[in-house]
Amino acid sequence: MPVTLPRNAQLWFPGYVRNRLASRRVPGGGRVWVAIADHWEPYWLHPSDDVAAARVATWVKHWPEIAKRHTDSTGRPPQYTFYYPQEEYRPQFLDSLAEMKRAGVADVDVHIHHDGEGQQNFVDRMSGFIETLVTRHGLLRSSNGRPVFGFIHGNWALDNSRPDGRWCGLNNEITLLRELGCYADFTMPSGNSPTQSRTVNTIYWVTDDPLRPRSYDRGVAVKPGVPGAGDLLMIPGPLGLRWAERLTPRLETGELASYDLPTAYRVERWLDLAPRVGGDIFVKLFTHGAQERHITALLLEGGLERLFHLLSAGCRRRGYRLHYVSTWEMRRAVDAAARGGAA
Repeated sequence: MPVTLPRNAQLWFPGYVRNRLASRRVPGGGRVWVAIADHWEPYWLHPSDDVAAARVATWVKHWPEIAKRHTDSTGRPPQYTFYYPQEEYRPQFLDSLAEMKRAGVADVDVHIHHDGEGQQNFVDRMSGFIETLVTRHGLLRSSNGRPVFGFIHGNWALDNSRPDGRWCGLNNEITLLRELGCYADFTMPSGNSPTQSRTVNTIYWVTDDPLRPRSYDRGVAVKPGVPGAGDLLMIPGPLGLRWAERLTPRLETGELASYDLPTAYRVERWLDLAPRVGGDIFVKLFTHGAQERHITALLLEGGLERLFHLLSAGCRRRGYRLHYVSTWEMRRAVDAAARGGAA
């Protein structure tokens, strides 16, 4: 029976095959860095303020309780990075996230939805939000004397990558992100979306072509001793095929969702597919954790508890050292791996 590939596989499948042919399993003793990047939208589907506040309150109540029940190989609890959308800013919600950061179980970075409003609008919104996160909430961090941030693009449309031109409109977005202080982009993978990068399962530097979209399609891979350089560092999650669960292959993107909960088999696929630099494996997972269906599955019905049990067991099976990190800490671990040293 012929195999039917997922939609838009022509974008990523050739790169996936090349990556698989070149890949070798990391031997025992390797390090696994796990970060969760949540496209966290309290106002998903435009609810009332009370509904949005209830979503935030559920996370504030349950996430620290879950995190304190698990540790990595160093005794550190899981970390959770909330990518908060600029257009949904409410100071009281960011205060709650800042409190969880101070408790040592969370971090906050930048998410934005925009749709052709122009370069100045994008720069004004981003720079104003960055300043507010730093000065009002004590969030983000500094590098070389300026605030830096991780980035996830709303609707996956990084660098004007949708064929219809919606949800971005800026062919020079990668240049703008560099100038604004972006330390890495965590948008990918976008799976069967037409925005999916042609480069997969690789941490790589991209150089912007400000006259064309999709400059992130190809770049220079980060390798030990060859850290590379460019306008923007891309740290994608795992992307590949899952064969064990049904007759036709299913796409693995590292998503945590009510309709795709963690399993031991998925953990094995993450460890095989995720980008690596030398003996370090970088597993970036993602979710849309402010939606009720995912809140219920992940927080209230044990989805995240199961995730951390499975990650610990999977790493023990392979003799790997497990490290829970924020996405900022993942970037720092990438830099250390490129230098050939410890994070």
